[in-house]
Amino acid sequence: MSAPRIAVLGLHHEGNRWAPVVHRADLRITSGQALIDDARAPHPRVTGGAVGFVREMDATGPWTPLPIILADAGAAGPLDHALFLELKEEMRRGLEAAMPLDGVYFAEHGASISTGSHDPDGELYAVARAIVGPKVPIVTILDLHAMVSDEMVETTDYIAGYLTNPHVDQAERGQECARAMRDLLAGMKTAHAFIRLPIMAPQVTQLTASGPYADIIRYGQTKLDDTVLNVSILGGFTYGDTPYNGMAFIVTTRGDEARAKELCAELAARTWADRHRFVPRLTALEDCVQGALARAADPSLPAAIIADVADNPGGGGRGNTVWLLKALYSAKAEGVILGHLFDAPLAAEAHRLGVGARFDAHFNRDEEDERSEPFSAQATVVGLSDGVFVGQEGGSRAGMTVDLGPSAVLRVGTLTVAVISRRQQTIDPGYFENLGVSVTEARTVVVKSRGHFRAGFLKYFQPAQVIEADVPGLTSPNLDNFEFRNVVRPLFPLDQDFDWSPPAR
Repeated sequence: MSAPRIAVLGLHHEGNRWAPVVHRADLRITSGQALIDDARAPHPRVTGGAVGFVREMDATGPWTPLPIILADAGAAGPLDHALFLELKEEMRRGLEAAMPLDGVYFAEHGASISTGSHDPDGELYAVARAIVGPKVPIVTILDLHAMVSDEMVETTDYIAGYLTNPHVDQAERGQECARAMRDLLAGMKTAHAFIRLPIMAPQVTQLTASGPYADIIRYGQTKLDDTVLNVSILGGFTYGDTPYNGMAFIVTTRGDEARAKELCAELAARTWADRHRFVPRLTALEDCVQGALARAADPSLPAAIIADVADNPGGGGRGNTVWLLKALYSAKAEGVILGHLFDAPLAAEAHRLGVGARFDAHFNRDEEDERSEPFSAQATVVGLSDGVFVGQEGGSRAGMTVDLGPSAVLRVGTLTVAVISRRQQTIDPGYFENLGVSVTEARTVVVKSRGHFRAGFLKYFQPAQVIEADVPGLTSPNLDNFEFRNVVRPLFPLDQDFDWSPPAR
């Protein structure tokens, strides 16, 4: 076929069961030709998986893109179910209108939930399969935190999960999906195997630079050859609380189902034997504060970065809890920069007052989540910004447009605090530097992030300089802080004393 007709669509959503419900106003929706135009732009806003796919399809030959809709909720609470049904209907109508189609690409995340469904992603794939029939290839990218259902695997021909956490390979995996689409259009047939392992690894243990997750992902990639096309090992999203929580192993081969099953079972068994390494090691709040005081007093000590992993906007956290802010403020810790606190009313007030103004800053005045306690202190406005810039190289938003909304830098006691209007995690030093805050002059940097900061800040902070704080929040690695209702038990580490073995082939 000279210019295959390929539908491009997706739902990019990681659903935290305990975060506020998502409504249409919370989405960033890109549809029609704007989706393709943005993916081709120098500094795109759409997801890396969409960017990589579109650009690789452009580079590998003629094609006819049929863009439907890309709904991006990021990491947030469950979708309002009525909203999900609306999105599903929009996608259904778009696919039907685009027929006949030669292929379908989902720029998906894979960890969506709604107030009425544990598996929105699988439902969307099933809609597409029902429309295009059994012979048209459906290809999807997945975040490595995806919660994979059987339907997601059964209704698709090729799944490519991220290999990195922090996620710096979204565009590469999108490119892989485009090449797979070309091969499928040329007649390639795939077979795959899928195992869901009963390990719900806390998010901080799912890093890919080192540790148990890194080890198994690297081992899986050594198995790629002319037959084994893709090995995706998806750690899952702890806070989804669905029957599909667990670590997913998906092996895709060039039509060799037996080889797929054999390798999938080997990888799962190898990980199960290593399960006790998936245990987080956090630093108590008091120790975080004492460390900051010590670094301020002794310039010979290396600077450090404290991750507020329990309030990670990239996992559905509100990005505004004040445990670290209050403790460091009370201790009068010097040389501390802290960001990025999501508080649109406070940022707006700072913009109204202007640089140099002193005022009573009331954090979380309009916040309803009980974990986001209010905090008030005298503050001085030292910087203002529209919050729009381009992500730095090395980070997971490299080369892409970042929009924090109207932003302010406040001097709160001895602390420098960055306040933003759009809830986002701190991914690279530019999130501070584009607000006029120096990272290199700080003795302690505090970030609202679980892991993505590690890639972006690596030029300043090696792994030994990273501290993961043990404080409350919607993304706490302490799983005992949550009441799981929907996961399938037994499930490690919630349950410790049980055995598992690979399914019979």
